[in-house]
Amino acid sequence: MLPAPPRSEGNYRLYGSIHVERLQFIRHCRSLDITLGEIRELLSFRDMPDESCNEVNSLLDRHIEHVGQRLRELQALQKQLKALRKTCHLAQAARGSEILQTPANVDDVQRVNSA
Repeated sequence: MLPAPPRSEGNYRLYGSIHVERLQFIRHCRSLDITLGEIRELLSFRDMPDESCNEVNSLLDRHIEHVGQRLRELQALQKQLKALRKTCHLAQAARGSEILQTPANVDDVQRVNSA
């Protein structure tokens, strides 16, 4: 994802501001949960600034949908965890906690609490 840096006489890589800027861009994209493949695509678009941004928008639309799906999954996870938490209202022995039971029992608790 980075252009090959020039080398010094001692064969050390010499990174410049172009490399720093590109790394900052990659880091920013990763903070947005953009995959490395998507970042490669964005970098190719970035390297051709006069091209149409339609492909960039398409990539971002796909990523937005991915984020929406992930949000739905996390909300379902939150609901499951809250349901498990509701099964233990008072201090009791750990063996009574639903989360420590077999996965089949946890699924039963989820179905009961979502009904």
